[in-house]
Amino acid sequence: MRLLVGLGNPGPQYADTRHNAGFWLVDALVRQQSAQFRPDAKYHGDTCRITLADRDLWLLKPMTFMNRSGQAVAALARFHRIAPTEILVIHDDLDLPTGTVRLKRGGGAGGHNGLRDLIAQLGGNDFARLRLGIGHPGDSRDVLGYVLQRTPAPERTLIETAIVDALREVPQIIAGEWAKAMQTLHSRRIESASAPASLSVNRGSG
Repeated sequence: MRLLVGLGNPGPQYADTRHNAGFWLVDALVRQQSAQFRPDAKYHGDTCRITLADRDLWLLKPMTFMNRSGQAVAALARFHRIAPTEILVIHDDLDLPTGTVRLKRGGGAGGHNGLRDLIAQLGGNDFARLRLGIGHPGDSRDVLGYVLQRTPAPERTLIETAIVDALREVPQIIAGEWAKAMQTLHSRRIESASAPASLSVNRGSG
């Protein structure tokens, strides 16, 4: 992997919504590495460069709003000649129970507007995904309001705990040890206990 993308919507009004779980993870990773995101108009987003697992890594938060996420990702990937197979996209997932983490290669958009635009802009679906479960409201007519609602505290705790566990596996994912990371994340138990305070997920826009 050479590029990690966290999906979300910019602005404080969206910072605590379920749709911003991808932002939460990359924000936590950047703080873990004592780094900082900076606005980069050329790539239509906030970017950061770190070294992880002995590899140089780009991190990106598109500032184009969710349904145009692909514009930012394609701009950075094409300029630096990063292939879709070298991209890991972190995003919220309605089809997974809250607090679940899953790794996946390829696949469709699954109704996710950010993924849909990524597939269109990159010309394919060969990128990898780290999916953070946010649960489903139960009725498809309620989905838009659900993903853009402020995340209730108990759900936020579950998602933050999932992010902590996912961050432990990111170095293995970057190093190409996909099967090990998948086994660990897919077999983890979802606990209702409070997330470790060390996560310090940014409640703002990053």
